[in-house]
Amino acid sequence: MSRLARFPFFVILMGLAGLAMLPPAIMAAQSGLFASARAFFYSGALLLMLTVMLAMALSGYRPKNVARSHLLTLVGAYLGLPAVFAVPFHQAVGDTTWLNAYFEMVSSFTTTGASVFAPDRLDGSLHLWRAEVGWLGGLFVWITAAAIFAPLNLGGFEVSATSEPGRGVASASDGGRTAETTTQLIRVTVQLLPVYAGLTLVLWVCLIIAGDQSLVAVVHAMSTLSTSGISPAGGLTNATSSGPGEALIFLFLIFALSRRTYATEAALRTSARVIDDPEMRLGALLVAVVSAALFLRHFIGAGELGLETEAARQSAVGALWGTLFTVLSFLTTTGFVSENWAQAQGWSGLQTPGLVLVGLALIGGGVATTAGGVKLLRVYALYIHGGRELGRLVHPSLVAATGKRARAVPARGVYIAWVFFMLFALSVATIWVAMAAAGIGFDHAMVLTVASLSTTGPLAPVATEGAVSWGALGVIPKWIMMGAMILGRLETLAIIALLNREFWAR
Repeated sequence: MSRLARFPFFVILMGLAGLAMLPPAIMAAQSGLFASARAFFYSGALLLMLTVMLAMALSGYRPKNVARSHLLTLVGAYLGLPAVFAVPFHQAVGDTTWLNAYFEMVSSFTTTGASVFAPDRLDGSLHLWRAEVGWLGGLFVWITAAAIFAPLNLGGFEVSATSEPGRGVASASDGGRTAETTTQLIRVTVQLLPVYAGLTLVLWVCLIIAGDQSLVAVVHAMSTLSTSGISPAGGLTNATSSGPGEALIFLFLIFALSRRTYATEAALRTSARVIDDPEMRLGALLVAVVSAALFLRHFIGAGELGLETEAARQSAVGALWGTLFTVLSFLTTTGFVSENWAQAQGWSGLQTPGLVLVGLALIGGGVATTAGGVKLLRVYALYIHGGRELGRLVHPSLVAATGKRARAVPARGVYIAWVFFMLFALSVATIWVAMAAAGIGFDHAMVLTVASLSTTGPLAPVATEGAVSWGALGVIPKWIMMGAMILGRLETLAIIALLNREFWAR
């Protein structure tokens, strides 16, 4: 660990990217796709050579401001690493543009999962590469949240913090207490990587037992843990594991509701028990309430059919399960759609309003998880604030709210949560207008904007009556969407903290 800490963080990322190209190369070679195998192997070898040279040149480098260096590395990673990932992808696909390859890798690394290619256009090694890039992007989110965002009170941690976002417990330029060195990143990686990889392996094996092919199982397992929603089969509706596979994925999607399900460090834990975690409880409440509302809507619509027959009762149970699964999937910004989702709509004859899925994706999952969106903790903070204001209406002389919930979210945290919500709304409006100016229809521009900012790529094809195709976008809309994906993953508060003049004063 101490030897790796001698090198800049971005050099380590480049080395890991080179090593990640070997599994698709091996798979392509075993499948007889030697052109794809050469593209991945040569790209990985060249990248590893470049990494060694940069490591030799920058060994022992120490930035003047570690916090600023790490935030710049985050921005550089989301801009530069997809370009590195796109090299073998572009060479292996062959008849596509560099923009499409770069868009695909930005979408995968930000765990958005939007694709400009039909599933049958890509071979197995390319599907594995997309899922692997998304999986690495999810791991990157876990690590940076614990090692960079948590010490700097960013990424949702500012809600329960006492100091200003971007400054942490100590000054951001104090030489290392706020965001120490690469050693901290490596230490967090050693702690979280076995958990992340172990959960993926368990789900992979379980999906194979449930009936999925090995490639489909591993891609869906990676996509579930990273909440990227990438699928080589075009979604769960075409997977052979069917209901049992969905049940398994449903269980593992819970890890995207709260960091308390996997975190071991005290800085990441919000409560002594998982059941007491505010994000977990709010997420469960949203899933239950929204699923019940949608199911009752379909149930009333199908009321004249009755439930006297066994087939009708099975349709009702299937509709309920399809609603539960799809609601949790979009709340965690994964975007998998249950095979019973269409059954729920066919059973009642009513279409599910796309705004329900858009709203779930906007809320998003837990802080420091792979999910995107506004995050449950910020929504919970605004809910607490609403309770305080209602309390003042009843008791005008009330000075301060008391209780466990009030202590968990200080008044300053509510203020910051509201500021972030306003910044997120302004980001949605700005990108929405930019997409409309680029020639995209009003409804489609709204769905694409939310799908990109919340990193929920599969939202676009299912949230509107006329399916939105990512591949049909022009050059300018694709660049706008890529910028929105990166902004949605980095979050506006981190960008504002990076622009803070105190970061550049010393």
